[in-house]
Amino acid sequence: MARDQSTLEEALRAVRDPELDLGVGDVGMLRAVTLRRHRANVSLAVPTANWPSLDELERRLTEAGCSVPGVEEVSVEVSLMEEPARAALRARLRQEMAGAGEPDGGAAGDHDPVHDDPGHDDHGHGHGQGGASVPRFLQPGSSTRVIGVSSGKGGVGKSSVTVNLAISLATLGHRVGLLDADVYGFSVPAMMGASHDPVVLGDLVVPTATHGVRLLSMGFFVPDDQPVIWRGPMLHKAIEQFLGDAYWGSPDYLLVDMPPGTGDVTLSLAQVMPRAEIVVVTTPQPAARRVAQRSAFAARKLKLSVRGVIENMSWFTGDDGTRYELFGSGGGQAVADDLGVPLLGRVPLVPALREGGDVGRPVVVSEPDGEAALAFRALADRLVALGPSRVYRRELTLR
Repeated sequence: MARDQSTLEEALRAVRDPELDLGVGDVGMLRAVTLRRHRANVSLAVPTANWPSLDELERRLTEAGCSVPGVEEVSVEVSLMEEPARAALRARLRQEMAGAGEPDGGAAGDHDPVHDDPGHDDHGHGHGQGGASVPRFLQPGSSTRVIGVSSGKGGVGKSSVTVNLAISLATLGHRVGLLDADVYGFSVPAMMGASHDPVVLGDLVVPTATHGVRLLSMGFFVPDDQPVIWRGPMLHKAIEQFLGDAYWGSPDYLLVDMPPGTGDVTLSLAQVMPRAEIVVVTTPQPAARRVAQRSAFAARKLKLSVRGVIENMSWFTGDDGTRYELFGSGGGQAVADDLGVPLLGRVPLVPALREGGDVGRPVVVSEPDGEAALAFRALADRLVALGPSRVYRRELTLR
C-alpha cells in the first residue's frame, strides 16, 4: 500500500495546472492524497475563488490518478488557499519570473496592477530602473523571441493578424504570449474570445490563457466604453508592469500588438524590449506603401530589427474560384523590397476573418482548414524558419 500511495502522489504532483503551467505539487496546490482501496481522495487548494482552469485541472488529476494501477476512482475536494500559501505562491512565481541570479520580488501586499506606482512594492523594494523587474525571458541570453507587429496606420487588420498568428504559433507547439500594447485602441481580448479576466494575486497578474496563448491587455482593466487618456510616462509604466509584474512563464514567442503609427508606446517598447523583432503589416494598394514604411523606419531608428512584411487583404476568392484583388496588388512586396526584408506572407480577405474578430472566434479556430487559416499557418512556419535576429555590437568588431 505504501508503494501504491507513493506512486499515486508522484503522478498527481506532476499534473500541471493549465493556468500556471506548473506542477500542482510545486506550487502548493496539492495538499493531501489518500488511497482507500481503489479510491483516491485528493485535497486541492486553489489560489482564488472561481479559479479559471479548475474544471480542466480536476480532469487532469482524475486522469493521472486513474493511470496508476489499482486506482479506479478519484475524488477531488477543492478549498481556497489561505493568505500565507498565496504569499508563498507569489514568491514562487516571482522567482520563476526572475530567473537565476535575480532577487525574488517577495510577497508584496495587494495593489492595483495597472494604476499603482510600479516602481516599488508595498515594502519599498524597487523592481528595477524606475519600473517593474525585468523578467527572465527578456534578459540577455533568453531564447524567447519578441515579435512586435506594427503598422503605419490603423485599418489594415494588424490586430487580426497578430491574434491569428499567435494561435498558429501555439498550434505548432510553441509557448506563446500575446501582449496587447495598443493601450488606446485595445481590441485583442474581444477578438480572442477571452472567457475570463487575468488572475490577480496581490501584486502579480497571471495573463488569461485562451486558445493556448497567454494574453494580457488594457482591455481587461478598463471598461470598453471608457477612454484611456494618459501621457507618455503613464503608458511607459503600464507597459513595464504588463511585462515585469505578470507571470508569463517561459514563452518561446511573445507577440506584441503595437499601436498604429509611431509614438510613446513604440519608444517604451524599444526601451523595455531592446531585442524585439518587428514585422510590418500593410495592405496591397501602392498608396499604403509610404505609410507602412514609417513604422519600419521608426523601429530602425530605435535600433529594433525589422524582419519582414505581412500583406493583409491581398485578394478575395469568389465562388467560381477566381481571385479578385480588391485593394490592388504589389504593395506588400514593394514595402519589403524598399526595406530590404522578405515578404513573409499574404493573407486573403475572407468574411470569416472579419466575423471571427467580431464574435471572438479567430479564423484559425473557426475554419482551421480554410484559405485564411492556411495562410496564417504558412506565415507562422516562415517566421519560425526565419530564426531570431542577430544582434551585432560595434565594440565586439574585430579589426
